[in-house]
Amino acid sequence: LQKLIHLLQATDDPLIQEQALITLSNSAAFSVNQDIIRNLGGLSVIGGMLSDCVPKVKEKALNALNNLSMNIKNQEEIQVYITQVCRNVESAPLSSDLQLAGLRLLTNMSVTSDYHHKMINSIPCFLHLLSEGTERTQIQVLKVLVNLSASPAMTRHLLRAQV
Repeated sequence: LQKLIHLLQATDDPLIQEQALITLSNSAAFSVNQDIIRNLGGLSVIGGMLSDCVPKVKEKALNALNNLSMNIKNQEEIQVYITQVCRNVESAPLSSDLQLAGLRLLTNMSVTSDYHHKMINSIPCFLHLLSEGTERTQIQVLKVLVNLSASPAMTRHLLRAQV
């Protein structure tokens, strides 16, 4: 895991980055590896890939963060990327794999109300995706919206959102 994290830091080759992110994502399916990746500083390295200009690299980074977000301590570190993930969802092509990867991460990050406030500005986008996206996109957006609606503090924001 440490070598994969170092490889991500050392290379600019998108194909190598994608493969390293896929491997880290698969490794993160095991809870023991979630802690190891965090302790090695992997969350910030993977989070840094969200600003990459190659959509496939962003998508694989989102998938890795999604698997890593199953851990409360990891969520505390991943939450700093929520605004950027929302921007990626808004700017990604409609119903693309990149957009779906971002929505899956936002679903996990919205299970508790701790980070709902970071998604308020994206509510109009979520509602737009609900009306314009494919069925897969609509289902994923609904999961985010259901999580947000569980928080009384979000009621006003959800009801006042301009679509």
